[in-house]
Amino acid sequence: MIVGLLTLELHFPHARSLKDKRTELQGIKDRIRRHHNAAVAELDHQDVWQRTRLGIVTINAQAGVVEGVLEQILRDIESHLNGEVSFADRQYF
Repeated sequence: MIVGLLTLELHFPHARSLKDKRTELQGIKDRIRRHHNAAVAELDHQDVWQRTRLGIVTINAQAGVVEGVLEQILRDIESHLNGEVSFADRQYF
């Protein structure tokens, strides 16, 4: 069993309030849950308007599947994000 963790730092330069950021985050979380077999949570910077850290986790018996899912998620976020990915890290357990 392989567990994959994708940690992302996101920057939302357009956000002028926590509501702006949370609206953007809700769309990202919904998209990940709907299109990918993964769980997502906001890990840090909950009270900062323009920044957040997300943790995204998926699990499978095959390492290649886990790697592929995390790569698809990263590409999906980058293509739909109204902001930028400032940091991305993958870990496997």
